[in-house]
Amino acid sequence: MTRAISLHDVSKAFTRGVPVVDRLSLDIAPGEFLVLLGPSGCGKSTVLRMIAGLEEIDDGRLFLDGEYANDLPPSDRDMAMVFQNFALYPSMTSRDNIGFPLRIESPGADPAPRVDATARMLGIEDLLDRFPAQLSGGERQRVAMGRAIARHPSAFLMDEPLSNLDAKLRNRLRAEISQLTRELGVTTVYVTHDQAEAMSLGDRVAVLRGGVLQQVGTPRAVYSLPSNVFVAAFVGTPRINLLRGLVRAPLDGAMTISLGKQFLRLPEPLSLDHRLLRVQQGREVIVGLRSEAVRIAKPAAASTGEVALTGLVEHLEFQGHEVLVHFNTGSSPAVVPELEAPRPRPERPDRRRRRDGTVLHRLRVRAGARRAGTVATLDPPGKAPRPPSTEPRVPGDLIVRTTPDIPLRHGMQVPLLVDLAHLFVFDQSGERICPSPARLPDLEE
Repeated sequence: MTRAISLHDVSKAFTRGVPVVDRLSLDIAPGEFLVLLGPSGCGKSTVLRMIAGLEEIDDGRLFLDGEYANDLPPSDRDMAMVFQNFALYPSMTSRDNIGFPLRIESPGADPAPRVDATARMLGIEDLLDRFPAQLSGGERQRVAMGRAIARHPSAFLMDEPLSNLDAKLRNRLRAEISQLTRELGVTTVYVTHDQAEAMSLGDRVAVLRGGVLQQVGTPRAVYSLPSNVFVAAFVGTPRINLLRGLVRAPLDGAMTISLGKQFLRLPEPLSLDHRLLRVQQGREVIVGLRSEAVRIAKPAAASTGEVALTGLVEHLEFQGHEVLVHFNTGSSPAVVPELEAPRPRPERPDRRRRRDGTVLHRLRVRAGARRAGTVATLDPPGKAPRPPSTEPRVPGDLIVRTTPDIPLRHGMQVPLLVDLAHLFVFDQSGERICPSPARLPDLEE
């Protein structure tokens, strides 16, 4: 038996009333594998613990199979949790660790048949008589998973179960978890900060920031059509190129997006998404380009929808099957503040504005708070630019993915072609304005 999980405007706060989870609404279908993804401290583990009943819900409602479950004890929720630190009893063998919850649930029953069946499923039959200290990290995690599987729960709750393992073992266990949950057909909620795990495991991915749900969708939809600049920057390897741009839309000329020393000329006739950019005339925006949206080629080789740039090679990252090339195009990178920080730093309110603020202003402030703070950093008109960042400078402003057979060297001037079909444009608050927010991704393209 598997179960549906529904969260309706769920909130949780710990100290000083600061919400760790802020009005989260999420529906998880029976048998679905949902991944909660976000930086450390964004509230994803707290969501998992509220579903399990290990944390009380301050506000909002939790439904399990359509029944109100806020006050349901953890023991009555029929869920099994897999922790980051394995949580095995050191004085028990693997057999006893797996069978322990079975003996608690049914004191008079023999747990051996279910323990043996679970061990065969995980391939750990030869580890049953060993103690945790005699096992490797991967073997301990398999035993911890076996303890959860043997209970035949209605849902698995996994809290970063692979984060303490090395990269090779993580990849192997990731494939095993995917196969096991698919075979068992049990609802699974998986917490991770590793977007590679999220993209490869989940039927859907829910991205959190500062306790607020930013976007939920299939891995492909979240990657191909991020709702804001935070999601775009958090999902994808290498990280999306984010450049400061200025929209120029003269009535008697072509529309362009200035990138500093160069510009992107939008081809005529303008697409619907590009026509909508006219309202941004004279405004600074954030241009997003995935590394695969740019290729190394001469302008003569441009196909429909491609425009030319040039870049100076500053750094080469050889990856074996591909090379990541860092180009300097004379553009200014846009900043997503505190991308890896737990929560955005609250800004000090403008008291003068607050005294004579309009209803519209108050609604905008409230909407901004709902987005868990400012997503992007651009200097407003008339304001002095912020001091330069003290963080180490990343070589170049544009990373392009290419094949290792193209001869490149440091300092080389290289022609580039940008595919405008994969151009993202975000406004100053970080919300996506191109492609249009109303557009749904066509996954058949």
